[in-house]
Amino acid sequence: MSSRPSPVYASPSPTYESYTPSSSSSSSLYGGTSSYPPPRKVWVDPKNLADCGDASQIQGNVSPYVKQLILNTFNAYGAGDEHCFGHSVAKAVKFIDISAHESHEKQGRMEATTIAEVIVSKSMLNGAGMLHGGCLAFLIDNCCSTPLVVLGLLQNINGVGVTQSMNIIFHSPGSVGSCLRIISTSIAMGGRIMSARCEVINKKTGSVVASAYLNKMQPAMSKL
Repeated sequence: MSSRPSPVYASPSPTYESYTPSSSSSSSLYGGTSSYPPPRKVWVDPKNLADCGDASQIQGNVSPYVKQLILNTFNAYGAGDEHCFGHSVAKAVKFIDISAHESHEKQGRMEATTIAEVIVSKSMLNGAGMLHGGCLAFLIDNCCSTPLVVLGLLQNINGVGVTQSMNIIFHSPGSVGSCLRIISTSIAMGGRIMSARCEVINKKTGSVVASAYLNKMQPAMSKL
């Protein structure tokens, strides 16, 4: 393990700031010159999105700026406008925590976690009166993507990407009125491929409604 001092262990609640997208940016994690490369041209840049939503009530140790960028990306890319698919479902999601830390198991590599909540409404149900699997997949796809965006902001890498594959296991039904807690954690971030995992838990009963693994990739700009 590196002997370099880290603010992760200097304080019980460190604050991780966003990157400055230039080759001379400073690393707020270690106080020196960033070793991360300047970002390449990407199709969705969180810094260029308009503010959407209030991030002031979101807990977690990343900076308020990063929290706001996550809300902006989720609302612009996940929810879209009122004519977009799943708009009302995505707008019902509330983020309650956005955090990052250095993982001991990953030899100090950064790991990001986001926690969101949503109350199951009648419009999310299938004909049997339970949360529709397609609706849950939509929620997982968008929420499970957010820790990758967080990690990208901290490491000067674009973490938005597009979904390449998603594996979901449905464990138990979700009933109308139940509050679901969606806990998403980054797994790995490479040059083109990045992955995250997710658990959807009934907040009242503690039962797992679904678990999932998500793979995303950076699309080739020439194909967009």
